[in-house]
Amino acid sequence: MEITVQLDSPGRHLELFGPADAHLRLLRQSLGVRITARQNSLVISGKDSDVTKAAGIIDKMQKHLTKHHCLTAGDVSAFISRSDAAETPEAKHAITVFAKNKSIRPNTSGQLKYVEAMLANDLTFCTGPAGTGKTYLAVAVAVAMLKKKEIRRIVLARPAVEAGEKLGFLPGDLQAKVNPYLRPLFDALEDMMDFAQMKKFIELDIIEIIPLAFMRGRTLNESVVICDEAQNTMPLQMLMMLTRLGHGSKMIITGDVTQIDLDKGQKSGIVEAIETLRRIKGIGFVELTQKDIVRHKLVQKIVQAYKKKTKASAKTS
Repeated sequence: MEITVQLDSPGRHLELFGPADAHLRLLRQSLGVRITARQNSLVISGKDSDVTKAAGIIDKMQKHLTKHHCLTAGDVSAFISRSDAAETPEAKHAITVFAKNKSIRPNTSGQLKYVEAMLANDLTFCTGPAGTGKTYLAVAVAVAMLKKKEIRRIVLARPAVEAGEKLGFLPGDLQAKVNPYLRPLFDALEDMMDFAQMKKFIELDIIEIIPLAFMRGRTLNESVVICDEAQNTMPLQMLMMLTRLGHGSKMIITGDVTQIDLDKGQKSGIVEAIETLRRIKGIGFVELTQKDIVRHKLVQKIVQAYKKKTKASAKTS
């Protein structure tokens, strides 16, 4: 495995590397990896787990140097010791993606269960509130599989429904109309590969980001197919989506069942699918909660406050 770590402070490479590259030599000897300096980056190669660990330590070294304006061999040794002691289940499920040597790890027990479900099953349903990493982790697993050449394509789809289907009133051509709905998927991808690489993959159809309606009539082989915001699918749309799954593919369906924007009385496709398919072996079901929220700490409090309000309103009605 080989990954590239971008260096934050070009003028402080000597301090980061140590006298005569002593800090890098310590990392090489302790972890058994090869580290090569290239302009404003470090190329790390070796076994997957060792490379991931080395990249994490270099990230800590850079942050320490920025904060304290110095870095000693003792600091580097301490980072190595802590990484050896931190082999948690979450750390072992690190997901290696393309950009900046990003290694994405589940941060909660719920997220760990989600990652395990995606890796173990060809079809996974995940529900949960905003900020729990439903979309982000699904995209990370897809990008990691593409990097390892376990699949040929990534297909990301969302229903173009936000408080009603009003695309016709938006300015621009079809692409301009649907882009706002697909933006969260672009954001996740941009965090996992540089823009030029993402653009190239999209141009080559290796990555496809489309409205759900464009999925009809297709069979997707050797792909990871992600249906995001699936709480806004209707039952027939969900059935159509599920039957796109082809040979050598995985499908991940995500949604927040507390934020359904369908017409009142219209049942959500993801809710019906989970009820219908619950007992079928080979399908993973994960329900994340507010404990799994990893955005700003206020997001968890906001979700909790609205949940309490909803419960109070239900009691009084």
